[in-house]
Amino acid sequence: MCLAIPVEIVSIKADDETALVSLNGIKKEISIALVDDVEVGDFVLLHVGYALNKISPEEAERTLAIMAESGVIEQTVRENLS
Repeated sequence: MCLAIPVEIVSIKADDETALVSLNGIKKEISIALVDDVEVGDFVLLHVGYALNKISPEEAERTLAIMAESGVIEQTVRENLS
C-alpha cells in the first residue's frame, strides 16, 4: 500500500523544480517536477519526496480528517491545517 499525504506549498525554489512544503509546522523540501502550475498556498499530494498532483484545500482537509480518524496521522495535524 502506498500513502500520499496532503501538504501545503510554502515556497517555490528558483529552479521551479523544488518547493518547501509544510504539514503541522514540519517543513520539507520536495520535488514539484511532476506537477504543473503549482503556486504558494496550493495543496499537493506528497509521496516519497515528490508532489503527485494538486488538490483543493477542501480535499486536503477531508483526506487529513480521514487519516486522523483511522489513526494514520495525529488529529493535531489536520486541525492545524484548518
